[in-house]
Amino acid sequence: MKIGIKALGCPKNEADCAVLRAILEQRSHEIVEDIEEAEAVILDTCGFIEEAKKDSISEIFDFIEHKKHRKFLLFVKGCLVQRYFEDLTREIHEVDGWFGVVPPERIADAVEKGEKKVIYRHPESIYSTSVRFDSGPYAYIKIADGCSHTCSFCAIPAFKGSYRSRRMNFVISEAEQLVRNGVLEIILVAQDTSAYGIDTNEGTLCDLLRKLDSIDGRFWIRVMYLHPDHITPQLIDTMTTCKKVLPYFDIPVQHGSDKILEKMGRQKKSEQILDILQQVRSARPDAVVRTSVIVGFPGESRNDFEILLEFLKEAQFDRLGCFVYSDEEGTPAKSFFPKIPHDTALARQEELMLLQKEISRKRMSRWTGKTIETLVEEQENGYYIARSFMDAPEVDGNVFVQSRDSLIIPGFYHVTITTSLDYDLEGVAL
Repeated sequence: MKIGIKALGCPKNEADCAVLRAILEQRSHEIVEDIEEAEAVILDTCGFIEEAKKDSISEIFDFIEHKKHRKFLLFVKGCLVQRYFEDLTREIHEVDGWFGVVPPERIADAVEKGEKKVIYRHPESIYSTSVRFDSGPYAYIKIADGCSHTCSFCAIPAFKGSYRSRRMNFVISEAEQLVRNGVLEIILVAQDTSAYGIDTNEGTLCDLLRKLDSIDGRFWIRVMYLHPDHITPQLIDTMTTCKKVLPYFDIPVQHGSDKILEKMGRQKKSEQILDILQQVRSARPDAVVRTSVIVGFPGESRNDFEILLEFLKEAQFDRLGCFVYSDEEGTPAKSFFPKIPHDTALARQEELMLLQKEISRKRMSRWTGKTIETLVEEQENGYYIARSFMDAPEVDGNVFVQSRDSLIIPGFYHVTITTSLDYDLEGVAL
């Protein structure tokens, strides 16, 4: 069967779909990039926040519209289905199969059998397979699923289940296959990568990183989504001393006001977060720290927002994403008051990002005149487009590279930085 797969939402979905793709290929199905050629389409959805849910619903109806003009099977899977299974199956009848948060092996079985519904009361998505056929500059590996934190604004534990680490040998085998396939950057993802192994006796994230670091070949290892609660001196030491592990710390802090952090159900206070940043930068002065924050949380006063701005000035994050709070069904925060008007929250988001642009410009300027290693991924408008250790795919910046010689894509090249911009760099390949 010719099957098209489309992943929406976060990199964790991309990792799931890459594994599903490999399983289907092993079973002699043909994976097609052009959905128009597909006899069956598998859509992986996101059910995290309001905007993501709307995007997923829109995609479902787009495919339903296509079904009016061309015959193919439509299977919808993932977080949105797990969270809203009853509503979706009651209201939308044009979908051929609804699959919740279940292992990709089970998804493949259901597609082959034409099953209409697969939903587990207790979500499962930690797969035993380690088969990967994908190549390219980078690839995501999901090392755990679910979450055991109790953030008041987040519904993920309710529909993804408690934290579940993957077996370490499967993760290592998957990474080895990807490196053999020519992948140059392995990106580890989970709801909380720093908690890896907390539910098993197989070792911690430190142990996993050291084993991945020992794999033969030239490649980067990037770690995303480090929860502050599980960042230890040992983890900082491992991430700043392993040669292949990038000194890139993605630490979502959510806010800088202790009052709001407490209402959010976060355990670390702002001073403790600043102490973590100091430890990181003491261990590796050139380390890059990324974070995400939420504005407009219920009860966030102007003073709380000002405290957040002052916190950001002190923290000096290299990269930052800012989200506007939205009520989510089934979360404690939905019942919190007073609500912040959406226009006010949007204005705060804009003000915060203007501040972050100034911080980023200053942080980026320190690289001018220095030579850094980059991963060149494409060529466009006379430039090679690359990323450095500072740049996770899609969410961070780029390095725009000039070269008199032709560069192999993808490939590692040292680049002397000539210009720093707000979020990007420009340079010349050596």
